[in-house]
Amino acid sequence: MKKSDFFYHLPENLIAQHPLPERRASRLLCMQAPDWQPHDRLFTDLIDLIDARDLLVFNDTRVIPARLFGKKATGGKVEILVERVQDEYHAIAHVRASKSPKPGTMIELDLAHTCRILSRVNDLFELEFDSVLPLPELLEQIGHVPLPPYIGRTDEKEDLSRYQTVFAKQPGAVAAPTAGLHFDLETMTNIAAKGAATAFVTLHVGSGTFQPVRAENLADHVMHREFFSVSSETVTAVRQARERGGRVIAIGTTAVRALESASRSGQLEACCGDTTLFITPGYRFNTIDALLTNFHLPESTLLMLVSAFAGYERIMEAYRHAIEQSYRFFSYGDAMFLART
Repeated sequence: MKKSDFFYHLPENLIAQHPLPERRASRLLCMQAPDWQPHDRLFTDLIDLIDARDLLVFNDTRVIPARLFGKKATGGKVEILVERVQDEYHAIAHVRASKSPKPGTMIELDLAHTCRILSRVNDLFELEFDSVLPLPELLEQIGHVPLPPYIGRTDEKEDLSRYQTVFAKQPGAVAAPTAGLHFDLETMTNIAAKGAATAFVTLHVGSGTFQPVRAENLADHVMHREFFSVSSETVTAVRQARERGGRVIAIGTTAVRALESASRSGQLEACCGDTTLFITPGYRFNTIDALLTNFHLPESTLLMLVSAFAGYERIMEAYRHAIEQSYRFFSYGDAMFLART
C-alpha cells in the first residue's frame, strides 16, 4: 500500500486543543466483529464491552518535561526537545533554531543553566548539560510539557496532570500514550470490580510518533526507534487470560507495539530493548485481540497500525463516520474500541 492511501481531510476545529473537564467524559466509537458497524457510545460504556475473563494491558510510561527553551550567545532563540536521556548529563534531542547549531555551540537555558552541542546524528543532536543537577531533576525544574505540534498553544498548568496517565510510573516518554488518558481512578476501580485483569508494559513514546511518513512506498519508510519492556508478570497474565478464554485488550497503539515486539518469535516472551516494529496491513498479530485507541493523524504509522488490526476499509469508513459525527481527534480527543473477537 501507499502512504497516500491513508490520507483523509480533517476539519481543524475537530483537533482537540484541551482535555475535557473529566478524563472519562470522552465519546467512544465502537466497532466489533462480526459486523464491524460503527456505534456511537461513551467512554464510560467501555466497562460493558469487557468481560471478567479479559486482560487489559496498559503502557505505564511517564512523560518527562522534555521541552526546553534557550538562546545562543548571539541571542538567537533555541527550542530543544529531549528525545532520550542518555545519562545524568547527556541527552539526544531535536534542536530548533533559525540556523542549525554546530558542534561546540553553547546554549543558555533558564535559571542560568547551559548545555553544549557535542555532535549531530541525522536529525538529532547529542547535548551535554552543565548543571549541578542531574538531567532528570533539571528537566523537572525548567522543562515544559512536550505537547504535540498539532496543539497550537503553549503548555499550561492543566497539562502537567492531564498529559499524563493516572498509572504513569516509568519516566522516559516525550509523548503521552493517549488512549490511557481516558482512564481515571474510578474507571480502574470499575474494571477491577468487573473482574477483568490488568497488566502493564512500558514503551517510551518518542517524538517520532508525530513524524510524517515521507516515503510513498511504505516498504521504504524507516521506522523510529523506541524503548520497550515486557515483564514476565505480564507474560504470565496474558497466558492466564488465554487459559480462561479471555481476550488481550491493548490500551493504545504503544501497548500494541510493545506486546507485538515481544511476540516476534510467534509467542509472547519477556524482554526489553529498542523496537522499530512497523505494523502495516497484512501484519499477523500474535498477542492482541482488541484495541482501545485514539484517532490518529492522516498518513501516520499509527493509522496504518489500526488499519492492519481492523482492516483498511473499515478504519477509513470509521474515520469518515467520526468526522461526520464531530468526534474530537488526536491526543486530547475521543477514543475508539476495536475488537476482533
